[in-house]
Amino acid sequence: MKKILDALYRQHKLGYAEAHEILINITTGKYNHSQIASFLTVFMMRGISVEELTGFRDALMELCLKVDFGNMETIDLCGTGGDEKNTFNISTLASFVVAGAGVKVAKHGNYGVSSVSGSSNVLEFLGYRFKSDQTQLQKELEMTNICFMHAPLFHPAMKTVAPIRRELGVKTFFNMLGPMVNPSSPKNQMVGVFSLELARVYHYIYQQSDKNYSVVFGLDGYDECSLTCNTKVLGNKGESILEPTDFGFRKIGAESIYGGDSVEASAKIFLSILDGKGTSEQENVVIANAALALQCALNEPLAESVARAKESLQSKKAFQMFNSLIKLQQ
Repeated sequence: MKKILDALYRQHKLGYAEAHEILINITTGKYNHSQIASFLTVFMMRGISVEELTGFRDALMELCLKVDFGNMETIDLCGTGGDEKNTFNISTLASFVVAGAGVKVAKHGNYGVSSVSGSSNVLEFLGYRFKSDQTQLQKELEMTNICFMHAPLFHPAMKTVAPIRRELGVKTFFNMLGPMVNPSSPKNQMVGVFSLELARVYHYIYQQSDKNYSVVFGLDGYDECSLTCNTKVLGNKGESILEPTDFGFRKIGAESIYGGDSVEASAKIFLSILDGKGTSEQENVVIANAALALQCALNEPLAESVARAKESLQSKKAFQMFNSLIKLQQ
């Protein structure tokens, strides 16, 4: 590792094979915590290359506990996190809206590292039990249109570095990897990223796959469509910049989507929105993100996807999916 770190400090970039081997070595305990922390720090100071990210991704996928949902076509809504905006759990809420609209969601997520409450934090607080049993996950997907895969149960490498990531408390390349390593390899993927540079890296990598995908970046720094600014979307059909008015909404302020200062506060916001008691700004940002996911999965005009998302949230179908999922945990 000393030679690797010396090279990286001299601005060397890893090749695919190097990146792949290093991540395998991290998982098998060949490096100590200080070496791993130093390695992670490099990628906070410079951008990550396509070869590095694909090498890390492929190593994680080789080692992961894979899930096969057979002929069920699913979508994952997963952001990188790391935008340091501390919003409420927008992509997780949008996942239930998509499920309520009839599209199956295989959601991948983890505890928050650089934010107060990640998807795993809020769902665990609200009664979801993490599991890796494929039969149980498939039952959830069949009965509620959604299941949740807690990343450390499927990825030994993530589990190995979890305490180091918590101590660092900032985004690392594992944030960048999270959306790419869903153990069920869904055909459809909507991913939010924290920088335009990373959006282009994702776009290039996904172009080499057979996925339907949308990579989303809020141009004022959000890893989702925040409605606080225009949103850049890169996908199978090319690139576009969407304004809030393209969804039929007005621009909102950052304070409208604040996520609170605790997991409990985030969970309270989460339930209030599903129960139709959120503010119009909170509802609109969830609908916008759900619409982008529905458009990705269904290949339909954005206006139709917005209408589907609105109906799912406002009729409380999304809330029904959530309640049904939690009942299955009992």
